[in-house]
Amino acid sequence: MNYDISPHAPTPIYRQIVEQVKRMIASGQLQPGAALPSVRAVALHHAINPMTVSKAYSLLENDGLLVRLRGVGMAVAENGAVVPEQDKAAMLLPALESAARMAHQLGLSADTALKLFKQCLEQTKKDATDA
Repeated sequence: MNYDISPHAPTPIYRQIVEQVKRMIASGQLQPGAALPSVRAVALHHAINPMTVSKAYSLLENDGLLVRLRGVGMAVAENGAVVPEQDKAAMLLPALESAARMAHQLGLSADTALKLFKQCLEQTKKDATDA
């Protein structure tokens, strides 16, 4: 499991990790008991400071989504894996609001913006099945 980290994005790297893990848990990609990659492995793979990864994992642990397993590392908590549909929608809403503002600023019609969004959904689904 690799994270999609954008070092030049305005969102701090630890926050990118937190949000991605939350989405993977919400979608069922990470099941209860599933082990996460070690802090060291993530830091080496993405060439980032291990403290950044540790901060993200600690925040997720504080939220009750992860548990620390002695000698094993971090895993998805048993009770942290059930996310109601409305909470999933709430996770997506900020990105949609940002996209809507950008579409408006560009002068795109709602039909064009929706068509582009559907294309993105289809491409993402295709990429996921190819992986």
